[in-house]
Amino acid sequence: MNDHYSFPVVLEPQEGGGFTALVPALPEVVTEGDTEQEALANAEEAIRAILAYRQDHGLPVTPPPPPACRA
Repeated sequence: MNDHYSFPVVLEPQEGGGFTALVPALPEVVTEGDTEQEALANAEEAIRAILAYRQDHGLPVTPPPPPACRA
């Protein structure tokens, strides 16, 4: 896949430590990590896997809209 996408990732701190990473544009992506960096790396890996799965199965791959411009 040669397309380049950028997906916002939401990091939520967990009570016992670590972070959950969610990707609103790809609801099937829910992962976690002990640190913010690990959670983001896991989210990137999951995003790549989901996009590859969708492409392999002829499912739509729609990038999220660009962020709104703030004045």
